[in-house]
Amino acid sequence: MTDPTRLTLAEARDALRARKLSAGELTRAHLGAVEKARALNAYIVETPEKALAMAEASDARLARGEAGPLEGLPIGVKDLYATEGVHTQACSHILDGFKPRYESTVTSQLWRDGAVMLGKLNMDEFAMGSANETSYYGPVASPWLPPNRDADWARAALADPGKKGLLTPGGSSGGSASAVAAHLCLAATASDTGGSIRQPAAFTGTVGIKPTYGRCSRWGMVAFASSLDQAGPIARTTRDCAIMLGSMAGHDPRDATSVDAPVPDYEAAVGRSIKGLRIGIPREYRIDGMPAEIEALWSRGVEWLRAAGAEIVDISLPHTRHALPAYYIVAPAEASSNLARYDGVRYGLRVPGRDIADMYEQTRRAGFGAEVRRRVMIGTYVLSAGYYDAYYVRAQKIRTLIKQDFEKVYADGVDAILTPATPSAAFGIGEKGSADPVEMYLNDVFTVTVNMAGLPGIAVPAGLSGDGLPLGLQIIGRPFGEETLFSVAEVIEQSAGRSPLPARWW
Repeated sequence: MTDPTRLTLAEARDALRARKLSAGELTRAHLGAVEKARALNAYIVETPEKALAMAEASDARLARGEAGPLEGLPIGVKDLYATEGVHTQACSHILDGFKPRYESTVTSQLWRDGAVMLGKLNMDEFAMGSANETSYYGPVASPWLPPNRDADWARAALADPGKKGLLTPGGSSGGSASAVAAHLCLAATASDTGGSIRQPAAFTGTVGIKPTYGRCSRWGMVAFASSLDQAGPIARTTRDCAIMLGSMAGHDPRDATSVDAPVPDYEAAVGRSIKGLRIGIPREYRIDGMPAEIEALWSRGVEWLRAAGAEIVDISLPHTRHALPAYYIVAPAEASSNLARYDGVRYGLRVPGRDIADMYEQTRRAGFGAEVRRRVMIGTYVLSAGYYDAYYVRAQKIRTLIKQDFEKVYADGVDAILTPATPSAAFGIGEKGSADPVEMYLNDVFTVTVNMAGLPGIAVPAGLSGDGLPLGLQIIGRPFGEETLFSVAEVIEQSAGRSPLPARWW
């Protein structure tokens, strides 16, 4: 068989069940690929012994005809998910050395269905970032080569701890996106608070879905903003994402926000006709300064869906322009509350002080990176007595209006909404945000509305930029309308042609 790491998750699943390949062979191939790609910094912890033991157990179940939906398939796990006895730090120094005694609901369901864990993936610290540059373990490099650069130059750049000049894979799930694009796992868990699945997927030519809020359990996920965070997968195809979400989703009584609803057969929706669906095109997403190639990509997406039998309708989401500033009030406010638990007393980093208050201060100063400190301070400010009504309450009112915009559009018969996924192709590591953090925050302009309204959204590769870099389109669905998203995304994937993932230069 050809290199098994080049298979899609669905192809690998079928090869395992046909006994053309063993789980052990598939896992060893991926462990070898991970070892050779360490310079990309996608994995912060590798778990080869655990992976091989899980693969051996999968081979035994396959031999008995007891295969689960993900039996023997090697995946990576974002460091946001608690994994029993394995490093779980959300890529923050303040959780130094933490190895939980419990497993997150999402990962436990993946292991229940037979998946194999290759290791923990890099991410922005506490999922705060859009370029995977805030991680305590350093930035992740995209496997895509920068424009007009060759492999020799890129290998030299990888040797620099800052990886300046290489492309970002996006964030906060940059490790997940980079690992999937570089064939270092068949798929990966990720999380999305304001676009952290969809933006990295768009930057790396992969597929990523943020499900409806409540579709996947948040139990055992390190919290950033509790009313916005949602688990989801990144994979190489729409079908692979559907397979992954089928295992990740489900009701969890331990999570009060988890919705008690049956999980559909998402894979069955892949390839389903979209004839007669009404696809909305929101005029407010045509922002000032949008690059011509993003506008052209969006127009091509419209024509592909029209050719597949969908009805295209112009719609208005009038409060979209307020989404980004409102998000950057709500999310930091919730982060300020959630991160108050990290004090150096019970677990993680502890820096001694003159007294307990000084120990708190010293621990948090040393343990949190600059971006996390910035957001905690913003959140604390907007929640303070003098500013709560002026900022936080007003942002929540805007959030309600944003949600109502979507509800009105869907009540008028629209089945899904098509927008760009990002305002540009991937940019260079260190290129944005160092002097002006707002420049980095603007990367979320097309994605934050989905989180504010609790809706599902998927990013799918739709073409290449003039520099040969991936560009993606986003489809936004009705609440719990993930099946429709998979059907529409498959049309775009087939029309655009599967994204050509990069050759191994590292």
